[in-house]
Amino acid sequence: FRAQLRGVPIILGSATPSLESYAQAKRGRYRRLKLPQRATAHTILPTVRLVESRDRDNIEGVTPALQHAIASRLAKHEQSLLFINRRGFAPSLLCAACGWKAMCPRCSARLVVHRDDARLRCHHCGHAAALPALCPDCGNQDLLPLGFGTQRLERALTELFPGARVLRVDRDSTRRRGSFVAMRNAIAAGEVDILVGTQMLAKGHDFPRMTLVGVLGADNALYSAEFRATEHLFALLEQVAGRAGRGELAGEVLVQTDFPDHPLYKALMGHDYDRYAEALLAERRGLGLPPFAHLALLAAEAKAREPTMSFLDAAAERGRAVIAASACRCQLYPPVPAGLARRAGMERGQVLVQSNDRRSLQTFLPLWRAELEQLGERRVRWSIDVDPLSFA
Repeated sequence: FRAQLRGVPIILGSATPSLESYAQAKRGRYRRLKLPQRATAHTILPTVRLVESRDRDNIEGVTPALQHAIASRLAKHEQSLLFINRRGFAPSLLCAACGWKAMCPRCSARLVVHRDDARLRCHHCGHAAALPALCPDCGNQDLLPLGFGTQRLERALTELFPGARVLRVDRDSTRRRGSFVAMRNAIAAGEVDILVGTQMLAKGHDFPRMTLVGVLGADNALYSAEFRATEHLFALLEQVAGRAGRGELAGEVLVQTDFPDHPLYKALMGHDYDRYAEALLAERRGLGLPPFAHLALLAAEAKAREPTMSFLDAAAERGRAVIAASACRCQLYPPVPAGLARRAGMERGQVLVQSNDRRSLQTFLPLWRAELEQLGERRVRWSIDVDPLSFA
């Protein structure tokens, strides 16, 4: 709006634009300019290799292929980045005897093991508790941290390469003021051999001696119920792959996966955003999802489940009446719990509205909002999100 008011152009720049922007460019509404080469002269995009993640000789999730690649860089005094988008030591704690799991009392989510301060933490609401020595249900001492996070990977690399200088960069290690700047300076000065990090390091950093990027746990996003999950995963992997080989030294990316034939990884190997974007567009077109449809999400939360779902039931009924009366070409789906059904002690639910016609949705929403305000439900907090990025 401001650009239109001022009469100035808008420039959107990304190696992996959103599918909505990509579709607008295909339609001709946006002018598309491609930059097929890197900004730095004489540098090429890194090669991408897929590595079977279920190798028998894995050590704490690090495959022999990745171990060999790291050792090779250490011998040549080059830097490596191991990327895992999960902070903490392990994403869950399990009792091997009775199956007890450490759950957040305020969220419908597991508590994450943090070994540095011997705590269990919820990454949704911030709840923290001491790391138990015994199972609270059966008293068993054999509690298993399941999965891998940045802390566990840092420890494994320190043991695998005792002479290497390993640095972990995530939200936990950069809490102190100025710590991230100090870490970035240490990397640029060559004082770090192996870097372990989350998406904080995925883009915007230029380390000329970083020639290897290893990716762990990327398959987790393939199981997500979010329809944008694979789009976001490709963008994240393409961005983090771009950290390798930005100087005169050639770069290499190793992605550990159980699905080497997945179209996402095939496109990643060729750094072919267009190929994967076209595949996703065809998929979205068949399912009637954005950018071929328009969405609005009514989200509601209360301290108990009953008022939340009662409000959403009434909201859905009012919405269907509005659609019938106004002849809006919209489809309203029944109320369902949110992806994270309880967060910070609040019970959460949602109603999705979908339309192939933008104007119909714009006509429907003000009429529906007026009906919702008339419900007068004070126990429930609610909001309408147009073009929601997430259903969480």
